[in-house]
Amino acid sequence: MLTRLWLWIGRLLGRLVLATLCIGLIGWAIAAIHFHITHRGPVSTAEVIAPTEAADTQAIIADAIAVVEQHSENTRVLRDAHAKAHGCVRAELSVRTGLEPALRQGVFSEPGKTWQAWVRLSNGNAYPQFDRIKDARGMAIKLLDVPGEKLTRSPRHAAEQDFVMFNHPVFFVRDVAEYRSNFASQAQGKKALAFFPSLDPRSWELRHLLIALQTLAPAPESPVATTYSSVAPYKLGPHNIKYRVIPTPENCPTYQLPELNRDLPNFLRSALYQQLSLDRAPACFALQVQRQNAEHYMPIEDTSIEWSEAISPFETVADIRLPPQDFDSPEQNLACDNLSFNPWHALPDHRPIGGINRLRKAVYESISAYRLERNGADE
Repeated sequence: MLTRLWLWIGRLLGRLVLATLCIGLIGWAIAAIHFHITHRGPVSTAEVIAPTEAADTQAIIADAIAVVEQHSENTRVLRDAHAKAHGCVRAELSVRTGLEPALRQGVFSEPGKTWQAWVRLSNGNAYPQFDRIKDARGMAIKLLDVPGEKLTRSPRHAAEQDFVMFNHPVFFVRDVAEYRSNFASQAQGKKALAFFPSLDPRSWELRHLLIALQTLAPAPESPVATTYSSVAPYKLGPHNIKYRVIPTPENCPTYQLPELNRDLPNFLRSALYQQLSLDRAPACFALQVQRQNAEHYMPIEDTSIEWSEAISPFETVADIRLPPQDFDSPEQNLACDNLSFNPWHALPDHRPIGGINRLRKAVYESISAYRLERNGADE
């Protein structure tokens, strides 16, 4: 009798599991079909500003300042994101010779030109944490002595051109409105719940939760051994583009990084120091752009969508070299911390576009001014 009961319970549980799997597969199929129906080209080549964007932006700035205060180190105020740097290093960006005329825009207008630059490599979190913890990783590039009128009016940044990236091709929110909701929840310590803003399943952002989980990846072996993407779109003269930086070790002398202890809290800084400072081995990258094809679903206002490389391949416009150097000094680390990287420190030919970039302008400027003032640095 007991054996029959257990067999019956087993069969019942098996059928329930099978039914749940079937319902899940049907739901996934419906969601996939709906996604492909609603995410098809053509798309606009112009920006579209939502009516709530200004109010959403002010709310985000208030939350960002609160986060900065929570994560301040004694009297020193850190960045609201990418607070921990692995190093600020000198770099050279050389425009490719033979660049096709359509891509000769802005700082790429003179093939063969070499720009001096600073490169900041970082973790993504707003609080400095062990490098072994899953996180996004960032690269920010600041070209120096760039002539021409810039989008920012600050004299401090009048000769700069910045590029800001992190190591995932898409962002886990689509627009400013979703960013406000998500960031407010994150600031309150509601991590996964940030993607479930209400009990209504139509408001759930499961795809964006998956992107966030993919973004929080294990650390690479070195900050110079991963790809960094702009995520949001930009202008390149008349073109709408995204850009990325990929490692090109084949363009540098052969080098093998020694195995490091990944349990050390700052092993990514150690890896960078080992290569550039101890072994005196340069690191090489290529800067690439991907042009929007508006006949396909390559939207400007949704940063959660990856533009298809099969439709629009990336094209290399410049090479980046980090030469051997000593960078890990208290003076240089402090100077690095006081640097402000903002995609709006830019020539008009490189103007950031889309809602997330418009948000960046307001938030970066507000947080940077607040942080520098609190830290006693000149703006």
